[in-house]
Amino acid sequence: MTAPRAVLASLEDTSWYHCVCRCVRRAFLCSGDLFSGLGFDHLRCWLAECIHQLAALFAIDVAT
Repeated sequence: MTAPRAVLASLEDTSWYHCVCRCVRRAFLCSGDLFSGLGFDHLRCWLAECIHQLAALFAIDVAT
């Protein structure tokens, strides 16, 4: 059974959370791919914009 966020995340204990997302199958999100030689540096700006838009929708702050 799932637990509500109020139980999982306590602002009294810590006000900062580090959220991590990984790519699978040797996929590279924001850097060069050593196997194919392709570069994905152009995705950094796009990803940062998406994160800030989602942060505004969910009423959270992004530290970096």
